[in-house]
Order: sequence, then structure tokens, then C-alpha cells
Amino acid sequence: MGTVTINGVTYSGNSITVSGNRVIIDGKNVTPDSKNITIAVKGDIEKLEVDACNVVSVVGDVGIIKTVSGDVEVAGDVDGSIQTVSGDVDCGTVGGSIKTVSGDIKNKK
Repeated sequence: MGTVTINGVTYSGNSITVSGNRVIIDGKNVTPDSKNITIAVKGDIEKLEVDACNVVSVVGDVGIIKTVSGDVEVAGDVDGSIQTVSGDVDCGTVGGSIKTVSGDIKNKK
């Protein structure tokens, strides 16, 4: 379980979903009032799914990351894949694939 900081407020959880303007951590709605969302994860999590945010950063290992809009930064390993439609990806070792439609990929193997 990792800690998740969303716009300066810290939570603990394994599964994070940002969808339809709602932020859900392990099934609990923790949606901030702000429209600009920055997510920072410290520790290991299973999955991170985000519709839109400014930046997603993970310091630890993660299973999979999926975003529609937002940069992805991972300072750890990704067991599965990283997928984003619009955003840059900066990461270490990835067990699966890295896909972005509009963005750059920096993979530190």
C-alpha cells in the first residue's frame, strides 16, 4: 500500500481511479474541489487510472498506469504497461509496453 497525495492532501491506498471528475481510492470518493489535479504516489500500488490531471508521479512500483491526459513520471518499476493519450512518459523499467498518442517517452532502462 502506498500513500497518495492529491493537491496536497495525503491518502493511503492500493487502487486509484480518476474518472468523470471523481477521484476514487480503494472504492472511496476523495474528489478535490480543484479542477487542476496533481497526483503523487509514494510506495507501491496495483493500478492507477486517470481521465485527466496535470501530472501523475509515482515513487515506487506500480502494476499498470492508464491516463487520458497528463504527464506520467515513475521512479520505480512498472510490472505491466503504461498507456496515455496526451502526455509525456518518464519512467524506469516497464514489464509491458509504453503507449502515448501525443507525447514523448523517456525510458531509463
